[in-house]
Amino acid sequence: MEAIKVLILMGSANDRPVVAKAEAVFDEFGVAYKTMVRSAHRTPEATVQAVKEAEEAGCKVFICAAGMAAHLAGVVCSKTVKPVIGLPIASGPLNGEDALLSTVMMPPGLPVATVGINGARNAGLLAVQMLAQDDEDLAAKLKADRAAQAEAILAEA
Repeated sequence: MEAIKVLILMGSANDRPVVAKAEAVFDEFGVAYKTMVRSAHRTPEATVQAVKEAEEAGCKVFICAAGMAAHLAGVVCSKTVKPVIGLPIASGPLNGEDALLSTVMMPPGLPVATVGINGARNAGLLAVQMLAQDDEDLAAKLKADRAAQAEAILAEA
């Protein structure tokens, strides 16, 4: 695996349209990332291997996108001490509410940061904020992005 800062794992290829919003954030901020399909249920060994290889490639943050039972973030969290961001996907009969609850209800000692249902842009921005703690250039880009957001809001008024 090439050098990366973020690994995005999707429970299914069907999650790609949502995950693309996080990928766009990393492209915008120049953050190296990789996206893979891995399932906590269907490919547990491959999921664990992806975490190991990502850490060897310098990965600092994991984003786990999954719908319904959404155990992917928990599995990844159990295999790394790096930050894990859970991205619940709107799917199934509960339209993502089950994924949201599965993601936020981690047992004590295994924290997973969680964004809103289909909140891929926020997952990407949270990962960038985590990385910016040790990267002044990235922090400056974040500050400029926040200022541009504020200007856009004021321009609408």
